[in-house]
Amino acid sequence: LSKFATSPIREEDETASDLISRGKKVIKLNTGDPAIYLKTPEYILNAYIDALKANRTFYSDSRGVSVLREAVAKRYKRNYGISVDPDKVIVTQGLSEALYFLNTALIDKGDEAVLIRPYYPAYIPYLEVLGGKATLAEYDEDRNWEIDLDKLEKTAKSAKGAKYMLITTPNNPTGGVLQRGTLEGIVEIAKNYDIFLVSDEIYDELVYEKKFVSLSEVAKGIPHIVMNGASKNFDATGFRIGYVVFPNEDKKSEELLRKIIDLAKMRLSANTPAQYALAEGLDNEKEHERSVAQLREEIRGRVIFVTDQINKSEFMHAVKPQGAFYVFPKVNFEKLKLKDDKEFVRKLLLEEFVQVTRGSGFGAPNHIRVVALPSKDVLNEAINKIEKFCKKYSK
Repeated sequence: LSKFATSPIREEDETASDLISRGKKVIKLNTGDPAIYLKTPEYILNAYIDALKANRTFYSDSRGVSVLREAVAKRYKRNYGISVDPDKVIVTQGLSEALYFLNTALIDKGDEAVLIRPYYPAYIPYLEVLGGKATLAEYDEDRNWEIDLDKLEKTAKSAKGAKYMLITTPNNPTGGVLQRGTLEGIVEIAKNYDIFLVSDEIYDELVYEKKFVSLSEVAKGIPHIVMNGASKNFDATGFRIGYVVFPNEDKKSEELLRKIIDLAKMRLSANTPAQYALAEGLDNEKEHERSVAQLREEIRGRVIFVTDQINKSEFMHAVKPQGAFYVFPKVNFEKLKLKDDKEFVRKLLLEEFVQVTRGSGFGAPNHIRVVALPSKDVLNEAINKIEKFCKKYSK
């Protein structure tokens, strides 16, 4: 188990903690946790308090409390025009548990799944710990992190019999957002090769330059699920509330739904008061629109600031993100006396006390991921330290 259980995002946390304990000021740009920097909306916090006062601290329905499942269904009708049966919404303990359920339900030893890199690091261990194997396609950095559909089709063909294909839009770590035409092409490929589609859309309301298109809007009739939750759009990472939506009534979706319900029963329930709080967050449209608009604008400014600062460097270049709150620059190691991104990240932390995440942990060597959530003053200090570090190791 230990060889699969890994997180490149947190792999330097012990070193960072040791430095802090010795009085060093460490700028942590490794974990995408907006609640540290931008307060969870007051009305959601009050809803959590109300749930506690109402003694909603018991084990709840394993599928999720009915008011939350109904609120999720209404959200998909409101935002994307998709009719969802609340009984086909499953609440999970964050998307991490959704990934665990997905792989436990579908993957046996030797089974394949199509992933697209750069990918969120947890996708791989949840697959491999069950004996599964990732067959990899690519997001194209030269095309604003879109997907080359011809290459994706070749990958899908080579992985014939793959149990699922997982896409992420907006993407972590790149901030790329897939266009409708790309999504339509993905759906066609999944249909041609009989591959179940999974879309991680946890950042769907944190999109800056275009209208977000959900896979559920273009995959009608094709077996698929959509995953989302409280962590990003509602700035409530510690609530640990995610959900899985089953928009279709096909046989594959029905079988997966039954398996995931059984898995959910094994762990009894997700966090009960947090579910009631998120239900309020989803139903209170006026407060949510106000809060998420403010959150989006705050993050957008920081993301653009970091991207612009990085692109002044002769050692790094970043594609401008279209969503989420990460910047994913490519580092020109030909100009540096450092062998790879792992050495870069390690020495940057030890020498300049800035913690970022290596791109190889996302399947993209020679990159680093910068979390653009702290204030601009802190971000400016961090980027200046990274540039100083690059100059120190320049050839």
